[in-house]
Amino acid sequence: MKRQIIGITMAIVLAAGGTWALVAYVQSAKSDAVAGQNPVQVLVVNHAIAKGTAVGDMSTLVTLTDVPQRLVATDAVTDLATLDQTMVAGIDLAVGDQLRTARLLTANALVRVEVPKGLQEVTVALSPERAVGGALVAGDTVGLLFSFQPFEGQPSDTTHFTIHKVLVTAVQFSALDRAALGGDSGSTETTVQVPVAEAPGDQLLVTLAVTAAEAEQVVFASEFGTVWLTGESASATETGTRVLTIADIYVTVARR
Repeated sequence: MKRQIIGITMAIVLAAGGTWALVAYVQSAKSDAVAGQNPVQVLVVNHAIAKGTAVGDMSTLVTLTDVPQRLVATDAVTDLATLDQTMVAGIDLAVGDQLRTARLLTANALVRVEVPKGLQEVTVALSPERAVGGALVAGDTVGLLFSFQPFEGQPSDTTHFTIHKVLVTAVQFSALDRAALGGDSGSTETTVQVPVAEAPGDQLLVTLAVTAAEAEQVVFASEFGTVWLTGESASATETGTRVLTIADIYVTVARR
């Protein structure tokens, strides 16, 4: 009986020791794998961050995490203290997202303004250089230029300043494309156990208050041409525009 007790005790001890050794081996292998990929410590979201959350309130929502260097975003944040504490999350951030300056906005950039009576809203996706450098905020007014390449009934390229002093009701970044850590589809890499966001698209979503007829123009230009916005204040002049073609591009126009 005594031998049986000793045997059982030894079996338990050996099992526990084997388990510990296995865990230690896995952790060591994991650390070696991370080290082999030149890990960089960046702030990663560990609790979901709602759109509009201030940087000053994020200290318990992010944590420094080792991420393989090849997956670190160029604008990844490593220290909240280096940021303007009044800036806010421009979109909802999921657990595993790297905290990035591209997804942080000034608080007024998230403000929506009331749509004037009789108008409706339409949203266009624009790269920053076609949206006043991405500096637009709700409440601004803009002018809209439409450009088209030749198509049936229109033999040449054209550009025209078509709509003036349109109210911007909202500006936001386009949604993140999310991908599992490891990049390529089907990757089995498990160095970090939460997904890390890929680089964002560079578009802005600009929502405009327009009439029904203007909405048709905006959608047509977005579908079949190119839309450019100007920052157009209430005092900006609207005269002197024309449908511009290559034949007119070198004609000098008066400046006022």
